[in-house]
Amino acid sequence: MPHTILIVEDEASLRAMLREYLEAQGFRVEQAGDGRQGLSLARQVKPDVILLDILLPELDGYEFLRAFRRERSTPVILLTAKVDETDKVVGLELGADDYVTKPFGVRELTARIRAVLRRTAAESGPAEILRAADVVLDRRLHRVEVGGRETALTPTEFDLLATLMASPGRVFTRIQLLERLQGFGWEGVERTVDVHVRNLRAKIEPDPARPRYVETVFGVGYRFASGG
Repeated sequence: MPHTILIVEDEASLRAMLREYLEAQGFRVEQAGDGRQGLSLARQVKPDVILLDILLPELDGYEFLRAFRRERSTPVILLTAKVDETDKVVGLELGADDYVTKPFGVRELTARIRAVLRRTAAESGPAEILRAADVVLDRRLHRVEVGGRETALTPTEFDLLATLMASPGRVFTRIQLLERLQGFGWEGVERTVDVHVRNLRAKIEPDPARPRYVETVFGVGYRFASGG
């Protein structure tokens, strides 16, 4: 069954071009011309990936993310004409998984779509469970429990946590983490990884200001605490 991509973009010509290209790549495509319609459609069709413009009528991309992330963890890739790094960071902090800056190449965008789909695909065979301290991560069910309580993570946060938990005590540089998560370069590398770590800590740490699980190794990167 083909994966469903929801395009939320107010520029009709760009929507049409993306739809034609993505359908030729084997995807099923739904589209909306404003944020409010897009949010409604996202709830109805339950897409596998959302391509979301930031500057939308009715409901902008940031408001879309705020509302949608309270309900679902579907991967979201921002389509942004904004070049200010702060604008991109705001989107990531609100739960976006990736972004591309307009104008962009459709092949690069397709590669990013396939990257997030790989991270969310259920693994074949028996469940792979990682346990460290009182954090339990089930790869097959895409489920995380902290202290016995389920915690909802975005696909990027889940994959980041899985990478760190698989090697407790090992220090990963930001570049290494980016390669594990994305497989290719990204603008604003260090800031991007830091934002995802901050979001992850806000969800799993008892006190995000004093992290117990995901530790910073200053000047190097991050690690999952070997002793919990």
